[in-house]
Amino acid sequence: MHRIANSLSYKTFLSTIGKLIVFSVLTINLAACKGLVNSDTKSAEQRADSAAAQKPLVMEVIAKSGSLDTALLFKAIRESSIPETAVYNWNNRYVIFGKIADTEFTKSLILAKQPDLDVKVYRDKFYEFSREKHCQPNGLASEWDHTILTANLVQDSVLQQEYLDYHATQFEKWPELSKGFCNANFQQLLIFRNGRQLMLVISIPKGESLDKLNPKTTENNPRVDEWNKLMAKYQEGIEGTKPGETWVFLKPVK
Repeated sequence: MHRIANSLSYKTFLSTIGKLIVFSVLTINLAACKGLVNSDTKSAEQRADSAAAQKPLVMEVIAKSGSLDTALLFKAIRESSIPETAVYNWNNRYVIFGKIADTEFTKSLILAKQPDLDVKVYRDKFYEFSREKHCQPNGLASEWDHTILTANLVQDSVLQQEYLDYHATQFEKWPELSKGFCNANFQQLLIFRNGRQLMLVISIPKGESLDKLNPKTTENNPRVDEWNKLMAKYQEGIEGTKPGETWVFLKPVK
């Protein structure tokens, strides 16, 4: 009887161990599945942030009604580890230009105490002139100042596509523009898009003046004037601009 009891206890022990092993395997598999699901269900914003962590982008904060509390805005910017020098303003719009590690986190901080604000992220950089790539010799400056402008594309999908197509082939079909940018000592020129709104970033050597440099783009270079006239039919001012006003300058917030 004693041996039978021991045998039964041993079988019970093995059965219990087996169940524990099965349970553990199921738990591990379930956790792995959850991990895959969580990975797959990450927001598009989080995936884009991760893929473009080292690339600058544009975030626009718009006060649709009432006023924007700039103290709260800058508090959110500091908590997001974004330099305060990255902020620009025009009327009721504030723009952040630079590397933003987590746009969702930054948006949540901005909207936490000002939920009536509209926050837009511009990730679609469809055009990039780079002095390093397009100028010989490149003469890159060690520090840059940025000028940011904004405008809308016209409300015509065909014309919008024409505008994008022109920029996609500009370096091949309109090389005079790159020559003009090189002559003006532009360090980079970026254009971002969100819907039909455009954000243009012009980077120049720190301490230089865009008013002084920009005329050099057209010196002995009439094709630049031709390009500018051609592009005018695709662009119009954003909400709040004056009649006939297209591109508006956002000024650095000090």
